[in-house]
Amino acid sequence: MYLDPELAAVLPTLPDLHIADLPEARTRMRAFADRAPRPEHDDVVLTVETVPATGSGPAVRVLVASPPPDVARPLPALLVLHGGGFVMGAADMTAPQIAHLCAELGAMVVAVDYRLAPEHPYPAALDDCAAGLAWLTGRTDVDRDRVGVYGMSAGGGLAAALTLLVRDRGGPAICFQLLDAPEVDDRLDTPSMHTFTDTPLWSRPDAELSWRHYLSGTDPDMYAAPARATDLSELPPAYISVYENDPLRDEGLAYAAQLLRAGVSVELHLFPGTFHRSVVVADAAVSRRQAAETLRALRGGLGP
Repeated sequence: MYLDPELAAVLPTLPDLHIADLPEARTRMRAFADRAPRPEHDDVVLTVETVPATGSGPAVRVLVASPPPDVARPLPALLVLHGGGFVMGAADMTAPQIAHLCAELGAMVVAVDYRLAPEHPYPAALDDCAAGLAWLTGRTDVDRDRVGVYGMSAGGGLAAALTLLVRDRGGPAICFQLLDAPEVDDRLDTPSMHTFTDTPLWSRPDAELSWRHYLSGTDPDMYAAPARATDLSELPPAYISVYENDPLRDEGLAYAAQLLRAGVSVELHLFPGTFHRSVVVADAAVSRRQAAETLRALRGGLGP
């Protein structure tokens, strides 16, 4: 396994986020997020909103980053779905990230505090993401033709599922999808999934538990595991990023190929020497390059 030297040097400082002990993993993830650098964006307004559910579930909490009032409306908008294997994470942990995206993109950026498994198995998280999208696109200060979705890891799987859901059910249009190490295939039968059984931050045993908690005995459909979809046509353009030493690598590559075969425009980037979500090591050169690529892709995807 080749690791970028800058990333290898910081491995001893990274938390153990493997989810065999889920309560402890959740605590460690929260502590790691609290230690993350918090760049100041004085012109960005952060608020918490409660939005109506789309079905019979509870109302959904969202964290909203808005540009200052002097920025012309209506705004482009971005729905952000955090990672954590469907079982960890929270919208609050994305606060520095969504404030940065808001400032850089001049867009309204909304992070969804979706419900977590195993307490709330599929489709609870996806229902919450759909509620967040419906609320966002219904705002009068948002340009409905310029709403994108950005998901990381399990959030990438939810983002992919959300684009399928709104296509099939006539929901609000999504103009662009950015999927970062998307978790989209519950079958766990790719070469990378068989190879990476003891890798930093995420490994095959984590993936097995993640899907077990998320599906909770339910037979998965394409909205649970988008890699199972047989028709990916008429979906929005995608940017997909994958990490070289990541069990999720090959399902991300395969999903990009599925989209291409269906006629969907895709930009695909594999970052060498990386491990799952190693972009959290923000000072490494490869992480800085990935962060710049993400911004470039989002600017293009949301339009001028």
